[in-house]
Amino acid sequence: MGYRVDDRLLDTPMVPVACRRCGAEVLARKSSWTQTSVQWNAQAVSRCAQRQDPKNGSPTGAPVFLGCSDLRDSIFEAASQGRVRVVYDEPGRSFERIT
Repeated sequence: MGYRVDDRLLDTPMVPVACRRCGAEVLARKSSWTQTSVQWNAQAVSRCAQRQDPKNGSPTGAPVFLGCSDLRDSIFEAASQGRVRVVYDEPGRSFERIT
């Protein structure tokens, strides 16, 4: 049985975005204003203070990192400024950051 090749990154590749707080640089891609893909590397993981904080795990206590609010804000800012393309952007519609 074959599989379909995911070619979405060919049209809109992930781009580097640095966190404005700690400088951790990740690769990011925004499919929409509400969906973001982030690819971490070892250097970014070691720089991110929120990733290193043990209380930032999942609500169940599992050792799962749910996200960095500083990086989320940095990616949103980059998208708002056009440095990260939003693939399914709706022209004329304004978006606010959800906290």
